[in-house]
Amino acid sequence: MATQRTLLIVKPDAFKRGLTGYIIWRLERAGFSVVDMRLERLGKEKAREFYAVHKGKPFYDDLVDFMTSTPVVAMVLEKENAVADLRTFIGATDPAKADCGTIRQEMALNIQENSVHASDSPENAAREVGFFFG
Repeated sequence: MATQRTLLIVKPDAFKRGLTGYIIWRLERAGFSVVDMRLERLGKEKAREFYAVHKGKPFYDDLVDFMTSTPVVAMVLEKENAVADLRTFIGATDPAKADCGTIRQEMALNIQENSVHASDSPENAAREVGFFFG
């Protein structure tokens, strides 16, 4: 299998609790390489554009407000089978359904404040990496 790149975002709930370094440490120990990283305060328009796939859903406005509430840390990760491996590593969106030992099971506060975002397909990974890192 070829090396892939994918995007991970440390969300505001984890950033506020000082978990960014721990998340990076966990990622590196799991074999992911951080190849680019940026601390960024998303504006409303950028957050709306990034989460456009959810426009019209009941949680969309709350998601935009949440993602713009503090800076986030966006990073490009590289690894063989990176997209699927990262999704497994972070766990289910709902931390109550996430497997034991995953990032979300361990750190997330609830389904919205679930600590991290990760690309869900190779196609979305390419789009999302380009969105943050051009």
